[in-house]
Amino acid sequence: MDVQPNLYEIVRAMPKIELHRHLEGAVRLETLIDIARDFGMEMPEYHPDVLRPFVQMMPDEPRTWQNFLAKFRVLRQFFLSPNVIRRITREVIEDAALDNIKYMELRFTPRALCNSIKATPDEVVQWVCETAQATAKAHNIQVRLIVSMNRHESVEVGEQVTRAAIAHQHLGVVGIDLAGSENDYMAYPFRHVFHMGRAAGLHVTLHAGEWQGADSVWDAISSIGAERLGHGIRSIEDSGVVNVLLQRNVTLEVCPSSNVDSGVVKHMSAHQLPILVASGLSVTINTDDPLVSGISLTDELVRVMQYLPFNLDDIKQFMLNAAQSAFLADDERALLVAQFREWLQI
Repeated sequence: MDVQPNLYEIVRAMPKIELHRHLEGAVRLETLIDIARDFGMEMPEYHPDVLRPFVQMMPDEPRTWQNFLAKFRVLRQFFLSPNVIRRITREVIEDAALDNIKYMELRFTPRALCNSIKATPDEVVQWVCETAQATAKAHNIQVRLIVSMNRHESVEVGEQVTRAAIAHQHLGVVGIDLAGSENDYMAYPFRHVFHMGRAAGLHVTLHAGEWQGADSVWDAISSIGAERLGHGIRSIEDSGVVNVLLQRNVTLEVCPSSNVDSGVVKHMSAHQLPILVASGLSVTINTDDPLVSGISLTDELVRVMQYLPFNLDDIKQFMLNAAQSAFLADDERALLVAQFREWLQI
């Protein structure tokens, strides 16, 4: 489906919000080349096109979860010093600002960032927070941080990560997240970890309803009390789960291109997004991993209009949904909503 020629520029210029972007999947390809060269990582040639197939889904590559996750196994080899982590954090925020994103909640997994350098979760969170604050101020963008842990790791790791998140709320940490394989690991064992975070004032979002069906969503909301769901697209497989999401006003952080790239959805035109919206759920549109999917948020929003029955007014509503679901104090959220209503004229 074609779109009007100037639509891309209209969307690019529009003030935007992103609630679901992973630091680890948003690195600049050129930066990875610099890191490889600086640290003597063996490559046939230090050129972006040589590295690209290892960290980005290619046009002719089968869309499977195995191929998708393989990109992250490569990416995690590049976090080789505190300065690298700081540089990547700075550039991710700069790129968001260039795309006219005015508010972003950037999530990152301390364990993934600290494995190669044997740093502690507390140190990694400190580096990311300090860099994010300085960069956001310099580029006129609001940035809050979500600290993530993985289902396949131990609950003890989750406790360490959550304690680090709690300790850095004054530097912009607003939430905690659980990611990883829903098929093999339930959220339930982490319930006391999230209770600890919530009691300290952190918000809660969980990856659910992507790899696994609606039972994963139910686990996230009943066991953990998730306020938002990363992806959540398979909620529609159970009307009872949809009703609970509506009753609890749980927002979905939908990442359409990522869902296609990971093999969860066969094609963008077959995405569940229209059904989710028609059900009355609060839905937001996000990139997930800009490098891995080769997209910006502008690209993602234009694709939604190209392949699905949505127009520019719908895109504005998705942005407003995101403002209303931001992990902010009530007064800050109200200001953000008012600002976006003014900017978008809705």
